Amino acid sequence: MKKILTTTMLLALFACSGPKTVVTNAYTSGKKVAVYTTAENSTKRLTQVDDLEFKRMGQPLETQICVFVDPGKTFQTFFGIGAAMTDASAETFYKLPPNKQQEFMEAYFDKKKGIGYTVARTNINSCDFSSDIYTYVKDGDKELNSFDIAHDRKYKIPFIKQAMAAAGGKLDLFASPWSPPAWMKDNNNMLQGGKLKPAFYNSWARYYTKFIREYEKEGIPIWGISIQNEPMATQRWESCIYTAEEERDFLKNHLGPVMSKEGLGDKKIIVWDHNRDLMYQRAQTYFNDPEAAKYAWGIGFHWYEDWSGGLPMYDNVRRVHESFPDKNIFFTEGCAESFDSKRYNAWVLGEEYGRSMINDFNNGMVGFTDWNILLDETGGPNHVQNFCFAPVHGDLRTGQLIYTNSYYYIGHFSKFIQPGAKRISSAASRSQLLTTAFLNPDGKTVVVVMNQSDKATPFNLWVNGDAASWTIDAHAIATLVF
Repeated sequence: MKKILTTTMLLALFACSGPKTVVTNAYTSGKKVAVYTTAENSTKRLTQVDDLEFKRMGQPLETQICVFVDPGKTFQTFFGIGAAMTDASAETFYKLPPNKQQEFMEAYFDKKKGIGYTVARTNINSCDFSSDIYTYVKDGDKELNSFDIAHDRKYKIPFIKQAMAAAGGKLDLFASPWSPPAWMKDNNNMLQGGKLKPAFYNSWARYYTKFIREYEKEGIPIWGISIQNEPMATQRWESCIYTAEEERDFLKNHLGPVMSKEGLGDKKIIVWDHNRDLMYQRAQTYFNDPEAAKYAWGIGFHWYEDWSGGLPMYDNVRRVHESFPDKNIFFTEGCAESFDSKRYNAWVLGEEYGRSMINDFNNGMVGFTDWNILLDETGGPNHVQNFCFAPVHGDLRTGQLIYTNSYYYIGHFSKFIQPGAKRISSAASRSQLLTTAFLNPDGKTVVVVMNQSDKATPFNLWVNGDAASWTIDAHAIATLVF
């Protein structure tokens, strides 16, 4: 006997763990499919272009292209999407005219007018996307008595507070250090890698708690922290090296216990915060140690690994998810590098985001954090000239905002998928189409389809034998909601 998916059963899916199979036609009965799209060589930018109807289709033919969606198979819980609010972003924002500042906040954080970001990241101490090199303590102050976040009160703190207000009063903000103060490191330099001296492990662990407390005094709750941005990269900017064992031991013997002792055990701690290439080895080292694993909410990753002309290493995300299903996998940074203002409209900028987000969500990722939320017309400011793209640039010469294709591609996910959604199974019958799908807490289904090819592609959105037909433009992304 076929099971009918009622509203009660649909909501019950959120309480169930593991894939569940439900066969039904009631799921699509009488429902319209709203279609939003962004397409190359057109003016379509997150534009609603159609309302489709489901019709009975049954068994498709091999010649009929389909995107199959199975709402009865549920997987990880969606956390959210957002971006980093760096010094560079904040400084650029406050150099824009007031009307453009308002437009910017609505574009990113308003759930109706914009793309509804719910997550943000910021830097502890300076990073490459800061105009200067700074810390919050005086040299040699092991007890951290001089700890002061006055530097951040000029730009970064008011910027974050405005974003919180634009997002409806709440953002899940996490903070990441690029380097401890120079005097805590064996190279006596915040730049060029180096390692944290063991004598300062406890002082550095307390540094995170000081940061959290001071930001919360400013009215900015900190949702979580990552231990170290890119702990295997010796950079010409702020950086610090940890082997997997060193990061594991710092977490279990210092940071985790200090956070718990100071009443901050509810703050989420993210390990790794670097590329997909080594993420399995790092995950294995942290999560196979029960004393370290108990403090780790999950593992963060970036997309800058050297993929040598092949595909990015998406399977490494899947391997971590398969082996450690109780740990969250969270994209903590990514951007298009090698800034060139002539490439603002290069379509590959957006497609890189779409391809990565679809693959990583399908492999177990729970959320996505872009790198700088805003940069100026030079791809900065940046104190080491490490310029890059952001989805939105502020041209300080003209006072205008420049929206790259990345903004719209990210918006096809962030605007429609709600925190708490469950990923459901979706699969395309042709390789030019990429797809992922989610079941929102409000009962709506969100299906993202991306066409990588040079040709428009007709397809059927097929759900339990019913189908809605539509044609996606060449080099386009679409979100279908019903």
